[in-house]
Amino acid sequence: MEKINVGGQAVIEGVMMRAPRSVAIAVRRPNGEIVVKKELVVPLSERYPIVKLPIIRGAVALIQSLVIGIKALNFSANEAMTEEEKQGEKEKEELSSWAMAGTMAVAFGFGIGLFFVLPLYATKWLTQLSLISDNNIAFNLVDGIIRVVVFLIYIWSISRMSDIKRVFQYHGAEHKSIFAYEAGEELTVDNVRRYSRLHPRCGTSFLLIVMLVSIAVFSLIPKLWPFYLKAGSRVVLLPLIAGISYEFLKWSAKHDNHPLVRMIITPGLALQRLTTGEPDDSQLEVAIRSLDEALEVNAGYADDRLVV
Repeated sequence: MEKINVGGQAVIEGVMMRAPRSVAIAVRRPNGEIVVKKELVVPLSERYPIVKLPIIRGAVALIQSLVIGIKALNFSANEAMTEEEKQGEKEKEELSSWAMAGTMAVAFGFGIGLFFVLPLYATKWLTQLSLISDNNIAFNLVDGIIRVVVFLIYIWSISRMSDIKRVFQYHGAEHKSIFAYEAGEELTVDNVRRYSRLHPRCGTSFLLIVMLVSIAVFSLIPKLWPFYLKAGSRVVLLPLIAGISYEFLKWSAKHDNHPLVRMIITPGLALQRLTTGEPDDSQLEVAIRSLDEALEVNAGYADDRLVV
């Protein structure tokens, strides 16, 4: 089979894998059974050619990833429940479109507040105390440093949680499976286990790149703007920042053997040591099943049904 670009996401007790035309979610139920949900997906670029343009495709990819990711988490949360936890529920239901939109809005708002508004407010406070210069370059540099520090503290904090540790192990399983596929290996547990859990195209690296790119982009905002305009501009400019970061990530993934590129992507790979864990064989099995199913659907050999 011709090699294609694949990506993924760890979910609760499972892995979501995405190929250009398919999505598959594999989750291990409490009884040890693996359940898979898979579907054929028509790329937006086929319906809207503008989506293929650089920068724009990155912003669209971010939105798509959020939507698909939340759906995958919802599915995995339902399937990972024990029978006792399911008792009392009339039936399991997928999130409605309105509930999905609300969940995304809350998550998006939390992220904006924590990683963009809070650092901006903290930098303004430091300026008022004359602890830093109100020079535009200095202001945005300190703002960016605080943003990165908040991000690192957040990642470190959630990595200490036991439930998140298991998700991060599935994250490692996802990376190992993709590495084995890209190397042309047969997708078996023994083969996949040998590969690294750190991948240059990881979403963790993407988020770190976003933090760094935002420093440069926000430096273009006039320092005389009032606080509310500066805060609002951070929301408005996010698609541009995501688009630039996406292009850099794709470029670095294609040239990851170059010494300069390896030096640039090293911080992102180092951060993945927090967001990935070494998976056990049962977790590798789930990641392999998800990738196999996504590739099969992408090739047109399966339909969009729930496989139990």
